[in-house]
Amino acid sequence: MRILEMADRVRYSRMTTPELRETFLVTDLFVPGKIAMVYVDLDRTVLGSAVPLKEPLKLETAPELRAEYFTERRELGVLNIGGAGSVTVGGKKYALGYLDCLYIGRGNKDVLFASDDAGKPAEFYLLSYPAHKEHPVALSKRAELEPVKLGAPETINKREIRKHIWMGGVQSCQLVMGFTELAEGSSWNTMPPHTHMRRSEVYLYFGLGENDRVVHLMGPPQETRHLLVANKQVIVSPGWSIHAGVGTRNYTFCWGMGGENQAYDDMDPVKVNELL
Repeated sequence: MRILEMADRVRYSRMTTPELRETFLVTDLFVPGKIAMVYVDLDRTVLGSAVPLKEPLKLETAPELRAEYFTERRELGVLNIGGAGSVTVGGKKYALGYLDCLYIGRGNKDVLFASDDAGKPAEFYLLSYPAHKEHPVALSKRAELEPVKLGAPETINKREIRKHIWMGGVQSCQLVMGFTELAEGSSWNTMPPHTHMRRSEVYLYFGLGENDRVVHLMGPPQETRHLLVANKQVIVSPGWSIHAGVGTRNYTFCWGMGGENQAYDDMDPVKVNELL
């Protein structure tokens, strides 16, 4: 398991572009036939992926966790961004289509990931935080979620937000997780931007073509920088940093948070004319 050590806002201000990318961006997460994991020292986040082919993949622990099994002291959110698949937890099988999500609470020892068709494999995005109590395994289907519609065509940020794991949906200890889909012709996300020191956030960008990119804006509002992000790459966003972006086309991104609270709207807004 790779360990990612976060920078604070002082070190951030002195970093080169390669240093920013090495610290805040995960570029090689989805590997066919494997489970990949990255441990982030910020809020003890673990992000990862499982891309099963012909054979199921078993979720194992890692030496860095000092745990008998992965969810011994953790909770896990699983979002499928690929073909149809399933996740089996404690012998019970859950079918996940595109953008369906499964919450796996603390204490579930046996977890298996499988694809229905190895030629069109499921691509499970994994996001995990420490958990202080047990919550039941819960499946959340995209088709059953009521979208929150934001933005407008004239500001090229028309989008729909769907919340899988949050206080008004699937219950968890600290994990909050969902996704945002931008409409055709729109490319801005989370604009106007915000920060929230109570929680760090993780963005997975996907639905992009090979030659498409998202220009992800980060940093304190008065000292912003940017990173060029390709398909299925992940940005880790500390609480002191804005997290907004604009793409060469519309796209989808998964947002996930962990930290002090689970209030989705606990944000410190920033006006566009205050950005530097």
